[in-house]
Amino acid sequence: MPLSELEVVSLTVEEVEALRLVDLEEMQQEEAAQKMGISRRAFWEDIQNVRKKIAFALTNGKAIEIKGGTHTHLNDEN
Repeated sequence: MPLSELEVVSLTVEEVEALRLVDLEEMQQEEAAQKMGISRRAFWEDIQNVRKKIAFALTNGKAIEIKGGTHTHLNDEN
């Protein structure tokens, strides 16, 4: 089935960033929450939500998109 025909599971930029900080950067949740400027509880909820969404999408053949949320793009070019 073409990607364009798959049902989509949406992840927010914040959820993906929380996942990146914990799973790729190996930060503790408290440190990662501080870095993101949110409470540890809000961070924990983001991690739980994004992991469930990803597991659901992977096990049910859904597409994953990253969108929404409040974020800033940093440009490394000077």
